[in-house]
Amino acid sequence: MTSTETTLNSPAPAADRRRWFALAIVMTAAFMDLVDVTIVNIAIPSIQRDAGASFSQIQWITAGYALAFAAGLITGGRLGDIHGRKRLFLVGIGGFTIASALCGFAANPEMLVASRILQGGMAALMVPQVLSIVHATFPAHERGKVFGLFGAVVGLGAVSGPLLGALLTEWNLFGLEWRPIFLINLPVGIAGLILGRRFITESKAPRALKLDLVGVALVTLGLLMLLYPLTRGEELGWPLWGYASMVGALFVFAALVAYEKRKARIDGSPLVELSLFKVKSFAAGIAVQTVFGVALGIFFLVWTLYMQIGLGWSPLRAGLTGVPFSIAVSAAAGMSVQLLVPRFGRKVLQTGALTMAAGVLLYIWESERYGMSIASWQMALPLVVMGAGMGFIVAPLTDAVLSDVPREHAGSASGLINTVQQMGNALGLGLVSVVFFGTMGDRLAPAEVSPAFVNAFQHALGWVAAVMTVIFLLMFALPKRPAQHVEGAEDASSDELTKEPELVS
Repeated sequence: MTSTETTLNSPAPAADRRRWFALAIVMTAAFMDLVDVTIVNIAIPSIQRDAGASFSQIQWITAGYALAFAAGLITGGRLGDIHGRKRLFLVGIGGFTIASALCGFAANPEMLVASRILQGGMAALMVPQVLSIVHATFPAHERGKVFGLFGAVVGLGAVSGPLLGALLTEWNLFGLEWRPIFLINLPVGIAGLILGRRFITESKAPRALKLDLVGVALVTLGLLMLLYPLTRGEELGWPLWGYASMVGALFVFAALVAYEKRKARIDGSPLVELSLFKVKSFAAGIAVQTVFGVALGIFFLVWTLYMQIGLGWSPLRAGLTGVPFSIAVSAAAGMSVQLLVPRFGRKVLQTGALTMAAGVLLYIWESERYGMSIASWQMALPLVVMGAGMGFIVAPLTDAVLSDVPREHAGSASGLINTVQQMGNALGLGLVSVVFFGTMGDRLAPAEVSPAFVNAFQHALGWVAAVMTVIFLLMFALPKRPAQHVEGAEDASSDELTKEPELVS
């Protein structure tokens, strides 16, 4: 099949419909992954009771997915650049669906842990292709609208996971207990596989690249050395080897940078395209994305613990309480990119950071005022304010990070974006042991547990507010306006498109 060039000015109606169908498919896959990350937490008590899993195994059911996901993201992005983003997306979504079936039919905790690790690895092949396919399929002047939709999906997936997990667990469909939280992926994954083959247009880097196996090994080693101690540190009592491993990870990353520079000089096929960091919008956006991941990692975990252990709420009530947050994120994400960013640029993201910080402080005040008797409806206002702030950030931030990235490096850039988000989340989860559990006594009487969790929640949210202030300051390094919103950018994009990657029907 010969390559075809698409113009901005006169897309064929069929091609236009085709790319919007493709967008719906990859967005559904992204939503499936986002939900799967959060849906498991709410079902942990059911898994522990029904499968007889130990505490360590429960840790690995959640941590195994995150570790495999983070370790494979950059590699997954580069494989898409080399072998085709459509091909890797289909491999990823097919493998993710099979791994979900293995999780749902797991005969014992060991099989569940292994299946979750496989699921994370397949997600690492699938997820980087989502932004890459968007970046390679849509012209610059349309990407604002597309990333607005992406931000809405992110917001919806972040909170609907616990709600869906609570419903599926409490309904106990066909007596399957927790298993439907994984089996629900099967029809979605099969539909995505069939429709993706038909509607997604293949794209890859315009010049031949090779997989950097040494780079893969160094990235995987460095991330495991950093994330494994963070994930298991609290359970193991923060042993000395954990700190040594995290320090050692810095040397591994330094070796990676030196090797990738050499690799770029030798054959121009490094795993991590270091030239991306010379693009100011990308480098600044990566920094913001990492710190934002820390804030989210802290908040979502302590929020769940606060409601279910501190206040003693059921999983379903806790899930329903998050609905206003989800709606606010989705609405603000769509509005920010389509209406606000074209007019106000970077100020929208900075407003989002301050708005989210204000919502956090309002939540602290309400939690302190109402104490153990706080109701779900009283949480609605701070959650809506926080959700609006988050929505103003998630979609424009992705747009800002990728706006000046050459399409031939879209896969590598997407992998880096997702990787630093996961690293930020892992750092946030690691800090929970300090800012949340660190404020409690080692031995609490039963009557002291709930008040201790409430006080720890307020203390942890103070840290979240501080992190959001840091994010506000970091955002000054972002471009005032993404490239496609600058006057004349559409013409530049038209010129760029004639040089861009092969799109294979």
